[in-house]
Amino acid sequence: MKRTRFTDEQIIGILGEHEAGAKCADLCRKHGMSEGTFYNWKAKFGGMTVSEAKRLKALEDENAKL
Repeated sequence: MKRTRFTDEQIIGILGEHEAGAKCADLCRKHGMSEGTFYNWKAKFGGMTVSEAKRLKALEDENAKL
């Protein structure tokens, strides 16, 4: 699987900037990512906090072991 340049905490921070009123195109340009990536992240992490994202990652890792 392709390794991401951004951690879950960074992704949630970027999504938080968007919720605070920053435009998607400006965020994508600032962080060097595509708008498609942004919307994929929004679908996966939208409305999550950092602790919830860590819990999700732990569950995904546990399921991968099974």
